[in-house]
Amino acid sequence: MGLSKREQLLRTALALFKKHGFHAIGVDVIAHRSGVTKKTLYHHFRSKDELILAVLRYYDERFRNHFIRQVESRAKTPLRRLTALFDVAKDWFNENDFYGCLFVGALGEFPEPDTAIRNACRESKNLMRDYFRELAEGAGASKPKELADQLLLLMEGAITMAQVNHSPFSAQQAKAAARVLIRNARSSAQ
Repeated sequence: MGLSKREQLLRTALALFKKHGFHAIGVDVIAHRSGVTKKTLYHHFRSKDELILAVLRYYDERFRNHFIRQVESRAKTPLRRLTALFDVAKDWFNENDFYGCLFVGALGEFPEPDTAIRNACRESKNLMRDYFRELAEGAGASKPKELADQLLLLMEGAITMAQVNHSPFSAQQAKAAARVLIRNARSSAQ
């Protein structure tokens, strides 16, 4: 069974936005590459901003679920999953279509505060931090929220450096730093 026109628009827009950014790609290109008319695009999305918001939500759900499944398939305990986060990131950085974090890109292109687009980006980061905190709690960290914030900061830095350097090496560096933070968080809990 083929994709719905809405799904095709989302997938096409996602691929184009990831590679070229949000402002560089117009709705004409998205419609053309999706094989639909602009009228069809506007039937599904009232504006380009609405399409961007839908793409961010579409991507967030798929990316985060895939990321978490990968982490959980690599390690069975919360403690081991905390470092597996960076192994999964390394694989992501090695993908042919890795262009950095879509949400950070959106934040850069949409600097106006408190917009739906910025809120969607913030929500995605918060959900990922919640997952990190859940793992930190399960691993016995004395301050799981603090550890989750630290690991998220390491992850964001690794993502940025992987994009800048076109290298997955930053994931390994972040993992080494994460080990120190995790060890310290667990030793202070005992």
